[in-house]
Amino acid sequence: MALPNPRSHLSIPVPTFLILLLFSSHLLPLCTSFSFAFNFSAMGGNAPDMIEFQGDAFFNKVIRLTKDEFDTSIASSSGRAVYSQPIPLWSKTTGKLAHFTTHFSFLIKAANYDNTGDGLAFFLSPYPSILPNNSAEGYLGLLDSSSGSDQQSNNIIAIEFDTRQNWWDPSPDHIGIDVNSIKSTVTTNWYSSMKDGRTGNAWISYDASAKNLSVYLTYDDNPSFYGDSNLWYQIDLRDYLPENIAIGFSASTGSSIELHEILYWEFSSTREPKGLMFWAILLSLAGAFILVCACLTWIVLRRKKRKDSNNIEEGREPLLVAEEDDVIDYDELSGEFEKETGPRRLRYGELAVATKYFSEANKLGQGGFGGVYRGFLKKLKLDVAIKRVAKGSQQGKKEYISEVKIISQLRHRNLVRLVGWCHERGDLLLVYELMPNGSLDSHLYGKGVLLSWPVRFKVALGLASAILYLHEESDRCVLHRDIKSSNVMLDSEFNAKLGDFGLAKLVDHTGAAQTTVLAGTLGYLAPECFTTGKASKESDVYSFGVVALEIACGRRPVEPKEEKDKVRLLPWVWGLYGKNTILEAVDKRLDGEYDGKEMERLIVVGLWCTHPDYNLRPSIRQAMHVLQFEAPLPNLPPKFPVPVYISNLGDMGLSSMVDFGINESVNSEMGKSGSSSTSSATIGPQK
Repeated sequence: MALPNPRSHLSIPVPTFLILLLFSSHLLPLCTSFSFAFNFSAMGGNAPDMIEFQGDAFFNKVIRLTKDEFDTSIASSSGRAVYSQPIPLWSKTTGKLAHFTTHFSFLIKAANYDNTGDGLAFFLSPYPSILPNNSAEGYLGLLDSSSGSDQQSNNIIAIEFDTRQNWWDPSPDHIGIDVNSIKSTVTTNWYSSMKDGRTGNAWISYDASAKNLSVYLTYDDNPSFYGDSNLWYQIDLRDYLPENIAIGFSASTGSSIELHEILYWEFSSTREPKGLMFWAILLSLAGAFILVCACLTWIVLRRKKRKDSNNIEEGREPLLVAEEDDVIDYDELSGEFEKETGPRRLRYGELAVATKYFSEANKLGQGGFGGVYRGFLKKLKLDVAIKRVAKGSQQGKKEYISEVKIISQLRHRNLVRLVGWCHERGDLLLVYELMPNGSLDSHLYGKGVLLSWPVRFKVALGLASAILYLHEESDRCVLHRDIKSSNVMLDSEFNAKLGDFGLAKLVDHTGAAQTTVLAGTLGYLAPECFTTGKASKESDVYSFGVVALEIACGRRPVEPKEEKDKVRLLPWVWGLYGKNTILEAVDKRLDGEYDGKEMERLIVVGLWCTHPDYNLRPSIRQAMHVLQFEAPLPNLPPKFPVPVYISNLGDMGLSSMVDFGINESVNSEMGKSGSSSTSSATIGPQK
């Protein structure tokens, strides 16, 4: 499918065009955002300050909503864990509702599958939260059993994850949306067990514009959320809840018992600020300016129409690329690329022939924004890998431009070489030298050969050398922003080559952090990226540290199927460091065949680079000095440091972001092996 014909975009009458522009100007965001949480990687026995526990709920390494000792009576238990501050939901002055999204990880574990119950819920209620009397058994700590089905006397909205069938329930395992009643307004059955101790990840979102409340649950090992839902319900929350609300979790048991744990929690919300009059005045003044700009824009587009018409007549197709809302045509983009040296413009025809017309037989894999194909360029006598950006992917187009502009300026033995580029016939194509041994992660976790220790150490040094060049030795500092094992390629001699510069940014060598849209792959993102939205040399170093630990330990940053204290790689290895047993983390498949001093250095450097406090991380040069035995090992804390990012909510117009994670949590981490840049792999159907 070709890109849209420019004629259809440009043949717009002036009055209509101006009206559309003015209308779109009034869609400027009139809201601010805040989110809250706490990122505690190791809580010990101390409960988080901002969580209030009610009833039988308590904190012991994770949030436990009901009694949890199987060898004592845990029947007829109910409890709540609630965020201690009120959350603004809507404004009486303006009538505007907040949008919100919450994500949490939880597990429900039954002692006896023949006698288990009752489940847990996420709820919104008037502030402050009060645990009702007689709310055990099927009432999930939400409602008093005497009024559980009386919608007139209750004020609560809840999303329940129910594990026992009461007379009002459709099935033993189901998700339900409850509106002022324990009898769910809408439900969906869950066709696998919720109570087998697996970690579930749930996303609950409310779209204030559509008045839509949606729920998504997955038990996938590498969970991600792309707006899917298992259940939804259209509801105006203003009809049921006050302006300020309490949010939190509740659970209960009756004669049937199970454990209810919350492992991870984050919440974000956006709502209208107070200064509406200011915005109204500002937009009115801006209207006149927009009118003038609109006229000028229309004139420019008319001229481009004539130019594009000529291109089409000559058999060329204009390329429309969204980059900060600009339109970049074929000739303009080609001219800009050809100013760079090194990579050359290649013709679509020769790339189609090289890949046998992009046949499935030549397909090497599928990345985040398109497929990758093997090919042979006869003129250059060169085996290549050709990335074909998926048509219609605006993010893919941005990454295409970014990659050509940035990698064209770089020359280093440990960077994947960009051979050429092509944008014709609606296709965006990037041509790289072929890496015969694929990606690093395919050897650590996939079907690739087991890498010996000398090869692994060489790969770690090669990757560090590539990052050193990007940060300190190239003409301008480059922040890669997506360093991960699947972006480390291996040539015929297993030399490391860092690739995929689609998210990279050019910055000054001062190394100042750059505010960006959060980008990268969960599991490799430094913790400060979630709270500041800034990429920096330090965040790249963090990602390198994660890969270094993967190389040494032969496992992913998160392994949900491991024992609890081994689920998350960093705290587990740091714990071994504190016990002076760090070599217990070594990949068992190496069977003891490694240099102990080199291994120790790689693991300690990996921990140093992933220190939660970015001020205490080394530069990549310092890390290399230690790896090359040119500097002593650093002295690290014996216990995994606790990162804390908290900002006050304040007024509506203020924004803050905090991330809430608890020691044994399973965060949304990691894209699947071999995926291209950006966050993570697509989740399949519920399991």
